[in-house]
Amino acid sequence: MSIARTRIVSLGSNLPVKVVTNFDLEQSMNTTDEWIQQRSGIRERRWVSPGETLGGMATAASKEAMEKGNLKPDDIDAIIFSSLIGDYVFPGTGVLLQDRLGMSKPIPALDIRNQCSGFLYALSIADAWIRSGFYRRVLISTSEIHSTSMEKSSKGRDLNVLFGDGAASCVVEACSESEPHVIDTILASEGKYAEKLIIRNPSPNNHPRLQPNGQLDDSYYPTMDGRFVFKNAVERMCEVLHQVTRKNNLKISDIDFVIPHQANLRINQMVMQQLEIPFEKSHSTIERYGNTTSVTIPLTLNEALSLGKIKKGDLVAFVAFGSGFTWGASLVRF
Repeated sequence: MSIARTRIVSLGSNLPVKVVTNFDLEQSMNTTDEWIQQRSGIRERRWVSPGETLGGMATAASKEAMEKGNLKPDDIDAIIFSSLIGDYVFPGTGVLLQDRLGMSKPIPALDIRNQCSGFLYALSIADAWIRSGFYRRVLISTSEIHSTSMEKSSKGRDLNVLFGDGAASCVVEACSESEPHVIDTILASEGKYAEKLIIRNPSPNNHPRLQPNGQLDDSYYPTMDGRFVFKNAVERMCEVLHQVTRKNNLKISDIDFVIPHQANLRINQMVMQQLEIPFEKSHSTIERYGNTTSVTIPLTLNEALSLGKIKKGDLVAFVAFGSGFTWGASLVRF
């Protein structure tokens, strides 16, 4: 009996209605459209309005993915949900998604927090589950809301211009070795640099956890050592793509298309340049959506597939780097 492999069945996405342009940000902070675009490549992003939630966006994205795969909710055997922060402190949002999708049978719902690398961590877990025979079909859902956690002033401009909100979901299922499938994933982390990109509070280590006067200091907003993160992102993304290709007796030149994490257009351009892969062999969404952390790879993949940029038989690489530090790369045959 051959070991099952994992194939990507279908994807779906959902984005907030509200579009926030760089010109909109000029009205509330000391910045310019030119400065933001030169630094990151971002022109606009989506921010949630009251009533738009992590779970709501994840549900819409998951329904789209299942519909495109001609699947019903009870065809799903397990859920993996990725987000920086859940709808609640607890429980995790995965079980809320299960309920919202109307699944009638009890199935496992796993929440993970691996930041910008979250989709790759989720894909690796789903692949292991399927290859081991635990589950046949897994729903991976990513959903992120940054806009409500940022300091929307000149003081916080270095970060609040970069991030956007949104959701994307992906259904994967068992297939044979002869069919297009996930070839391999390599994951890594380096926790000693966790404080280079972090939101420290609210923390259960505080007594009390929330400040009684309601005043929020800098520790309640994201902080980043931008140059250090940029340098490590380029280095680690190049490194892990070399690792995953060598491990599978492939060369970088064998890769037909790359879906990189959408954190900064300049990072991705530098990665592609160092790997000697033409930038035309990738797709970019950061200009319109900003950095949506774990959402960026499935969101960008969904769009690239819909535009016909990825063809049957293509070897596609996913690569990401983010807070933690965490990073990884996957090779998938389509």
